[in-house]
Amino acid sequence: MDKKQSKPMELLNTMVSEPYYLLHFLAFFSYFVLRTSVVQVLNTHITDRLLHREIQAALAFGLLTAIKIVREETWEGYIADTIFFAKIFVIGLTLIVDYHLTLWYIVVFTVIYIFTQQPAFQKLGTSSKLTPLQLESLLTEGSTSRLWLVEFRAAYSPACIRSSRCFPELSITYSNKNLSFGIVDLGLFPNAAGYFGISVSGSMSQLPTYVLFSHGAEVARYPELDFQAKPFGPPITKRFLSRYFKLDRHLLEYINGK
Repeated sequence: MDKKQSKPMELLNTMVSEPYYLLHFLAFFSYFVLRTSVVQVLNTHITDRLLHREIQAALAFGLLTAIKIVREETWEGYIADTIFFAKIFVIGLTLIVDYHLTLWYIVVFTVIYIFTQQPAFQKLGTSSKLTPLQLESLLTEGSTSRLWLVEFRAAYSPACIRSSRCFPELSITYSNKNLSFGIVDLGLFPNAAGYFGISVSGSMSQLPTYVLFSHGAEVARYPELDFQAKPFGPPITKRFLSRYFKLDRHLLEYINGK
């Protein structure tokens, strides 16, 4: 019971302590303060129109967030989508009031985007943070694990932030003596990207990249080394990674002693 209660509290503490969440909350809350002040000087026609649009926006926002909470596998992805929807609705509503107010919110959201960043999931599960040298040593000198599944991520990548919870939680389920999980931060070691053939350009959609090594050699990776691939692939989820790298099969092989 305590553990169940600690998760919402942990999420609430993060929302309050992180500048990214706190500044967005203040920006959204300011709309209601400004709206209360401005509506007093607006004519009845605009006020009625604004109220009508606000009801529509609230219903649409509730529907979209309900759909996302079902489809999204991580809180990071859900919160990112919710904040994005809220920005769109606030900007749309302020256009009814005054375009100067719209420009003000665009500036505020831009400043928040420049100076803050959504925090990634910090826990590692049973995965290990590795330097490129440590990874190379494990792959060349051998280890107790026959397989290594490695996530190459960067803290500045929104895609990595959205999926940052998947890999650690996946490691808890599937790690064993034959399969280990490692994380290499390309933000700290940018030269490793070229060595492992990973493009850090956002247009190439190769962050995060997952590589499965067997006996020191690469046997599978996602996304694949295909520069003609579509710019947007399927969303990174635990189910997708498990299916793509056949983790259930590897786990069964370990259990059966193969």
